Amino acid sequence: MRYRERRERPVDWAEYRTRAGHRWTVPFVAVDWVWEWVAHFLSHWAFLEALEYLSSFGVLVAVIFYFAESGERTRQRHLQMWQVMNTAQGKGGSGGRIEALKELNDDHVALVGVDVSGAFLRGVKLRKAELLRANFSAADARDGEFTEADFSFAEMQSGNFRNGKFERAILRDADGSDADFSAADFSGADLSRADFSNADLHGTDLRDIGWKTIKSMKATNIYGVKNAPEGFVDWALKNGAVQTAP
Repeated sequence: MRYRERRERPVDWAEYRTRAGHRWTVPFVAVDWVWEWVAHFLSHWAFLEALEYLSSFGVLVAVIFYFAESGERTRQRHLQMWQVMNTAQGKGGSGGRIEALKELNDDHVALVGVDVSGAFLRGVKLRKAELLRANFSAADARDGEFTEADFSFAEMQSGNFRNGKFERAILRDADGSDADFSAADFSGADLSRADFSNADLHGTDLRDIGWKTIKSMKATNIYGVKNAPEGFVDWALKNGAVQTAP
C-alpha cells in the first residue's frame, strides 16, 4: 500500500521564477509551478487517500475471491474434459481424449469405467491412473505410460499396447485377449487372473511379475520374453502358450 505524503506549500512565483535559466523557459517553469500547487492541494484531500485505501482493499478482495473460486474453476474444467470424453466415445481417432485423460488423471480424478474403446491414444500418459473396469478394447495405446495404473477388471482385448510401460501396474482379472503387448514392460506387475489368450507378449519384460494365477495363456506368444520368473516359460508353454518369432 502506498503512503501519501502531504506536500509542502510551494514557494511564491517570484522565487520560483528564478529557476528559469533563460527567458524562453519561463512558460515551462510557470506550468510546473501551477502543477506544484495542484499537487499541494490534492495531497491534503482526504477523499483521494480514502480512494487509495479502497483500491488496495479491492485488490485484496479480488485475490480472496480468486482462491475461493479455484475449486469451482477446477470442477468446470473437469466437466469440460468429461464432455470431450463423452462426445468422442465410440469414435475413432483421438478426439482430444489423450489430453483430457491426462489432465483428469493429473488432477487425481478416478477414471473408473472410462470407455475409450477403438480410440487412438498413442503415447497417452496415465501414470498411477485408476482404470478399474475401463474399456480399452481395440484402442491404439502404443507407447503408453501406465506405470502403477490399476486395470483391474479392465477390457483390453484386441488393444494395441506395444512398447507400453506397465511397471507395477495392476491387471487383476483384466481381459487382455488378442491384445498386442509386444516389447511392453511389465516389471513388478500383478497379472493375477488376467486373460492373455491369443495375446502377443513377445519381447516383453516380465521381471518380478505376479503370474501364478494367470487365467489363460492359450496361444499366447511369449517369444523372446525378458527376465521371466523362474518356471514361468515352462508353465506358460504347458498351458498353451507358443513361441513364434515375429
